Amino acid sequence: MKFAIITHVIHGKISDKYFGYEPYVREMNLWIKNVSEVLIVAPLHTTPKTPIQEFYQHEKVTFVPVDNFDISSFKNILHSLIVMPRIVWRIFQTMKKADHIHLRCPGNIGLLGCLVQMLFPSKPKTAKYAGNWDSNAKQPFTYRLQKWILSNTFLTKNMQVLVYGEWENSTKNVKPFFTASYFEKDKIDVKPKELSGRISFVFVGTLSNGKQPIYAVKLIEQLHKNGNNVELKIYGEGFERTILEKYISENSLENIVKLMGNQNQEAVKNAYLENHFVILPSLSEGWPKVVAEGMFWGCLPIASRVSCVPNMLGNGDRGLLLDFKLNQDVGSIESILKNTNLYQDKVNKAINWSRHYTMDVFENEIKLLLQS
Repeated sequence: MKFAIITHVIHGKISDKYFGYEPYVREMNLWIKNVSEVLIVAPLHTTPKTPIQEFYQHEKVTFVPVDNFDISSFKNILHSLIVMPRIVWRIFQTMKKADHIHLRCPGNIGLLGCLVQMLFPSKPKTAKYAGNWDSNAKQPFTYRLQKWILSNTFLTKNMQVLVYGEWENSTKNVKPFFTASYFEKDKIDVKPKELSGRISFVFVGTLSNGKQPIYAVKLIEQLHKNGNNVELKIYGEGFERTILEKYISENSLENIVKLMGNQNQEAVKNAYLENHFVILPSLSEGWPKVVAEGMFWGCLPIASRVSCVPNMLGNGDRGLLLDFKLNQDVGSIESILKNTNLYQDKVNKAINWSRHYTMDVFENEIKLLLQS
């Protein structure tokens, strides 16, 4: 089977091997495990590999590089109009060669893929919509357009659309799905964490406005002001690092907030094992792997009410949901800090729930999708 991937994920190359963002590539390695050839249409940059990137594991990968583009300004729109015809042509040529077409959405390349796939109604297709499928969510027009095309069974034929969470009034081609990070063999007993001494929190993710790391810092700052012995370790890099550094310095938080930078999967796993809580005050999510991974290792999630997060957390039964009202959210955290039994009960429920979603189950579900 020739398996075509159409994605906006930026890739790199070392020798004859291609790499990209680790969680995405780790998932794609399961998709391509049982196919004879992989065709990838994506942007290709000459950047060095980082700890949060991984190689594709396949002997026969054909890479079709395309320009990255966006429509965030008039200048970028003009550039997009120039490069889009060539991108569309390369997507068309790749889809024509493929036995199975796989789209990664939402994204600008994915949007073009949504349009071109209409020309191949008889070919089997899958689309992974890794964003928030909630129709009431405030999202860019291009995201809403992709959701409309993918769920329109007149325009989009012979495709299974994988989305996070279960949503009312979904069309028959929309399938609730999940993302996994660990295998059955990775399961180990998690040592219970006592709520004594210094209580430790972690933030894992891109340092961007969308992920709101500054709100995580403000939560810890207020908890500290209230007399709680707390600390926060921030894993990740991004444009907001300088904002965080300035805020930490101006408010003398160096002793309780640490910037850890990008770390590999093993280091992040150890962070979940060693710390009490993982904070994700994100403004938008699909399936937040940070939440699922933290739960897997007994690191209780404190997360915003977006996408399928309330469902993942059992509406607060397996974690704590944020309302973005600082004093109110701090009060909710403090109510758990004062009750070890409540904390441990939520942790145990989180572990039990998350360990249903392993890479083994995920791989089996992918096989079924490719066979159907």
